[in-house]
Amino acid sequence: MSATQLWLLLRRYARNDSSTSARLTSVLAVIAFAATSAVSLVVVGGLMAFIHRWQDGLKVGNNDPKLYVMLAGFATLLLLVPLATLGAAAARLSMARRDARLAALRLAGATSWQVSVITLLDAGVQAVIGSVIGVAGYLAVLPLVAQLSFEGRQLSLAELWVGFPILAATVLGVAAVGVLSAASSLQRVRITPLGVAARVSPPKLSIFRLTGLLVAAAGAFLSVQVMGSLVGLFVVLVFGGFVALGIGVLNLIGPFVLQIVGRITASQARSAATLLAGRRIADNPKAAWRSVGGVAIATFIAGITSLVGLFADAADNEPDVQVLMTDLTTGGLLTLVIAGVLAAVSTGVMQAGRLIDQRQEYRNLVLAGSDTKTLDRARLRETSIPLIAALGTATASVLVVMVPAIGASAFAEPTVAMIFIASVLTTAAMVMAGAAATGFVARGLTADLAQ
Repeated sequence: MSATQLWLLLRRYARNDSSTSARLTSVLAVIAFAATSAVSLVVVGGLMAFIHRWQDGLKVGNNDPKLYVMLAGFATLLLLVPLATLGAAAARLSMARRDARLAALRLAGATSWQVSVITLLDAGVQAVIGSVIGVAGYLAVLPLVAQLSFEGRQLSLAELWVGFPILAATVLGVAAVGVLSAASSLQRVRITPLGVAARVSPPKLSIFRLTGLLVAAAGAFLSVQVMGSLVGLFVVLVFGGFVALGIGVLNLIGPFVLQIVGRITASQARSAATLLAGRRIADNPKAAWRSVGGVAIATFIAGITSLVGLFADAADNEPDVQVLMTDLTTGGLLTLVIAGVLAAVSTGVMQAGRLIDQRQEYRNLVLAGSDTKTLDRARLRETSIPLIAALGTATASVLVVMVPAIGASAFAEPTVAMIFIASVLTTAAMVMAGAAATGFVARGLTADLAQ
């Protein structure tokens, strides 16, 4: 039997699988691929709109039209990390329930080539289905995005339309992400039929990661000194550089902070749920950070946006400066909304993937007499504890990057505080909703034990 025939046979078997968790896994993976595609197209469409306006010579006052292109490009770069994270998480989730089945095929005599083809076909089909749904989602939200105004006029559907070549490239690109991620995970089941059962302890993280904070502070200070002698686009380049530095440092120190938080939580736990959550966080802080890293980036963006809003309300702004500040606030809030949605979907997808990866441990705990409510509380705390730590770490990073530039007094302004707090709370609520949605997967893993 060829690998393709075997794959089709397994697909027919999967359609007859009545397991709720199996179906939810596939649905979540498709949703994640769809979200990745839709958001990517919206972001690219926005960037292209500003490029078209620049090429058409549209100019507001003394504002350089290239400035908007650079700012849109910078926002696109900010969203690349959560987009890539979500795409990779979708691919891992699409593989999560198949590792044992593929190992069983190896035990039954399937060749490494057959296992590889089955894996890549599975991942590719889910990615293509998700990306096609994402294209439909992009078309659905275009009228909403077109309600936004930049440079003194509303965006048009024609400006936001990316064209059929980019639509096709997006579908192929998302499919490539799914296939490449699946290929990278093949080593677990291809080398040996029993390889899937292997367990390794993640390496501990070094305290030297915290030196990134010093690098960010020094970079921010030097950037402020340099910006004083620059004008126009060079200011944007330098400012964008140290904001990017802040986000990079955030992703560097975040896992180390979670490792410490997990150890402290486990050592001070007064309940089984908290102990389980703390141990899981400490055992794999990188995975814990990936599940909330999007929130940290959204929090960082919220901090920058709230500060821009402070300057937008200045009474002595020139008309063209006022337009620019208003547009920066609008663009920052739009970027924040997109980052928040990506963070919520990423959290749900990653939590579901971790649940499925740990399904045997989860089932063993239930068989040993653990209360499912306790396990549910542990699962939610496994998200809420890193979430709180990520919010704190991101806020500290905003302060490290921005205080050298504008001083600490700006953060005491009511407008800045209100925008920042509202943005952070909204993002956190969306993320917790995404984590709570994985309860369906958890119940599906132990449904047969209750019978």
